[in-house]
Amino acid sequence: MRLKGVRRSSNVEDRRRSGGRGGAVGGLGIGGVLLVLAIGYFTGIDVTPILNGGGTTTSSAPRDLTPAEQQAGDFSASVLATTEDVWTQVFPDQVGERYTPPTLVLFSGRTASPCGGASGATGPFYCPVDQKAYLDTQFFAMMEQRLGARGDFAAAYVIAHEVAHHVQNELGILGKVNQIRQSASQTEANAITVRLELQADCLAGVWAAHVDGLLEPGDVEEAINAARQIGDDTLQRNAGRVPQPHTFTHGTSEQRSRWFATGYDAGEMTACDTFSARNP
Repeated sequence: MRLKGVRRSSNVEDRRRSGGRGGAVGGLGIGGVLLVLAIGYFTGIDVTPILNGGGTTTSSAPRDLTPAEQQAGDFSASVLATTEDVWTQVFPDQVGERYTPPTLVLFSGRTASPCGGASGATGPFYCPVDQKAYLDTQFFAMMEQRLGARGDFAAAYVIAHEVAHHVQNELGILGKVNQIRQSASQTEANAITVRLELQADCLAGVWAAHVDGLLEPGDVEEAINAARQIGDDTLQRNAGRVPQPHTFTHGTSEQRSRWFATGYDAGEMTACDTFSARNP
């Protein structure tokens, strides 16, 4: 992705300087931590006891960012700026409403949000209460090293997906889905959550379709590969489990990659109605 010369968004809250960052957690090396995070986030297994095992010492003293962290922060801010530019144009054109961008919170290890505590184990997420997306930038390394989702556009897709949840919030979709989930069984709640996540994938595709002049050869393929690698079925299988469709919350590899491609090919938000699709 060509980000040279692209502005960095000012809607970034960087909390990474305020916490400790150890090379090992609970006796795990960095590679082990990445693997545990991948299993926990994408399979629904609570890995907090594993990460906290053995006692973890963290410091609240301010620290300097590593060069890799600085680069990840600059990258995230520039990608966020592209989402602002795209949705500021697409919203009035396709919805007839003004777009208000979210804030991206960058953290390292652990932080707090109105939607609950955030840690590397939770993965990137969007909190509609404060309209902020939360991202531990170490997640990019996990994607590349443990999930096989390589490339800068794969990382950009992750940010675009979380911003897409903000788009859903702006449209009132998140509120309606949450109301339905409250009165649904766990299986029914999971099924509608899958449709919500697939719509976010599709909206990320719409964003990609409107990133004029910034895409490089292979970028779209990187995003589609990332969508495949983080499908519920693939992740459960890679974690040594037999895929259990009733537990899926994000969609299969085929569904995630297909809906991203649908949004990219159409470039229209109307193409992303996963809730009306008979077979999402």
